[in-house]
Amino acid sequence: MNYSHWEHDSYFNSVDLTIIGGGIVGLNAAIAARKAQPALKVIVIEKGVVLMGASLRNAGFACFGSPSELIDDLKSRNEEQVFQLVEKRWKGLLALRNLIGDKAMEYEGLGGYELFDSENAFAESREAIAGFNKKVSSITGERETYKVTDDKIKQFGFNGFLHMIENCSEGQLNTGKMIQTLVRKAAEEGVILINGVEVKSFNEETDGVLINTSWQNFKTKHVLFTTNAYTSELLKDVVVKPARAQVLITKPIEGLRLKGAFHYDKGYYYFRNVGQRVLFGGGRNLDFEGETTTQLETTDKIQKALEKMLSEKIIPGHTYEVERRWSGIMGLGDCDKSPVIKSLSKRTHCAVRLGGMGVAIGTLVGQEAAAMVLNQF
Repeated sequence: MNYSHWEHDSYFNSVDLTIIGGGIVGLNAAIAARKAQPALKVIVIEKGVVLMGASLRNAGFACFGSPSELIDDLKSRNEEQVFQLVEKRWKGLLALRNLIGDKAMEYEGLGGYELFDSENAFAESREAIAGFNKKVSSITGERETYKVTDDKIKQFGFNGFLHMIENCSEGQLNTGKMIQTLVRKAAEEGVILINGVEVKSFNEETDGVLINTSWQNFKTKHVLFTTNAYTSELLKDVVVKPARAQVLITKPIEGLRLKGAFHYDKGYYYFRNVGQRVLFGGGRNLDFEGETTTQLETTDKIQKALEKMLSEKIIPGHTYEVERRWSGIMGLGDCDKSPVIKSLSKRTHCAVRLGGMGVAIGTLVGQEAAAMVLNQF
């Protein structure tokens, strides 16, 4: 099939920047690029009808680091690196909220909580709180970001948890409305959005990059990959490991008492309220090998484990029905949680490996990637 004159002239002629991946990073990069240089022709190509990966499949946590996560990070990275990443997440959340607005994405600052059913694990986190508060105060502006709130365990209706640490600066949001707003803002900036088209390959030439897609081929001056977990399919030298996260959400539960975003077992389990529903995800640690995949499926093993924990520990005494189950694919590094934002050549660039923190850092990563690419023009 050949282009019509109108397709060629309006869409695929003299393309300045093509962004592969229409998620949080890709949309933010496109918006930032057009804001900086409104004359640029910017295209975003997304292989999903809406979005693949994690941008529209996450839990909607506006979080930046629980105590046990920070303790674990400090075992493999120095203190400066760990808290630089915390600051990046915090600033990324502020950038997202500033761009979209809390009302548009239903942001709620209900707090983040880490739950413990082990005295030893809790003791280590409790001892670290004072030091973490001192380090984080310059980031959040709060003197006491973290504090022990065991009294709320009963208030929220949990069973089997011994201790809880609250992060007063975390919150939650509506992922669907966040993405819808980003798409609308990108369109308002004049970004050309193309969904349902897969990039098969690319070839860098002297005057641009030839993009081979499942629909048509075209040339662009620069290409930016924001493909996260799917990056290795096109960029063999950029190591990003896919990690599937399975999720379920209940129908509305009468008398639901929990409010906020919760982590348990070093973040391998996470849940929150969505109105009167419970959204519950995790269990990847039950089958690391099986969950290192880009297949958007759910498994009985993990889904049953989620339901068991939901019934026994999170909403004991309540009857519930699961309304929906799904999975999303995160992009991780082996030991490094920092995103990869770099130019691979004069015309090919990437901003990938969000480490399961796309909501927190995606806006900032997209903006940094746009600035990096524009410096090459």
